[in-house]
Amino acid sequence: MSLTHASAAALVLALCCLSFIQAQPQRGLPPPRGNSFDANAVILKQNFDLNPDGSYQYNYETSNGIRADEAGYLKNPGSQIEAQVMQGSYSYTGPDGVVYTITYIADENGYRAEGAHIPTPPPVRAAAAPGRFFK
Repeated sequence: MSLTHASAAALVLALCCLSFIQAQPQRGLPPPRGNSFDANAVILKQNFDLNPDGSYQYNYETSNGIRADEAGYLKNPGSQIEAQVMQGSYSYTGPDGVVYTITYIADENGYRAEGAHIPTPPPVRAAAAPGRFFK
């Protein structure tokens, strides 16, 4: 089975973006805070599975507690409403010692992330019924 043109294009684009990100010089980054634990972190586990239909899964874990996993696929391939879907999560330990976790999805509706530490907008107040006003 071969990749569709759109799947192949999406895969090439994703790999190019990852290559560009990895190739960026690391100048200007602040030195690690306090100890060299983060600077000496190593990858403990790493997997990447690419399927013939263009769907994929990856995950990794580092010695300093960073974890990430993601899965993606092409939704409605070959149609006018074709969309790449990516969803996953990552976690890390903040400078305050708290483990922060973000779960996300990116699809035709944009990027949406959730996490206990991410602020949420206040609820929208219900509108008054037509013809009714406060007395």
